[in-house]
Amino acid sequence: MLKEFKEFAMKGNVLDMAIGVIIGGAFGKIVSSLVSDVLMPPIGLLMGKVDFSSLFLNLSGSPQPSLAAAKAAGVPTVNYGVFLQTVFDFLIIAFVIFLLVKQINRLKKDPQPGPPTTKDCPQCLSTIPIRATRCAHCTSAV
Repeated sequence: MLKEFKEFAMKGNVLDMAIGVIIGGAFGKIVSSLVSDVLMPPIGLLMGKVDFSSLFLNLSGSPQPSLAAAKAAGVPTVNYGVFLQTVFDFLIIAFVIFLLVKQINRLKKDPQPGPPTTKDCPQCLSTIPIRATRCAHCTSAV
């Protein structure tokens, strides 16, 4: 059983998938940083100096000045600003993956078709082998 597991783990597809997951996790961190540290501050500034990560809905009756203070007090909150940031992360990651797959598909060459193996009979228009000298359907010479 150990030998079979080793063979399975060493197959190219499993290793490729593991490498893809590791690189994808690192890429996700980069995109999260891009969204939260580079894109969201200017968007928040354009929307009236709003910090998306601090937007929350207080579910208790007591007012809280910030999300950090609400969390420290143990107040239940709906953190829709963090959710919006996660949605932006997802959209950017999905768009970049779309562009990457599109470029890979564009660069991938389609296999060249081989030489034809059949031809049409000029008399009955049936498909016959390319090396045939007579049509099998109408028996005319081709």
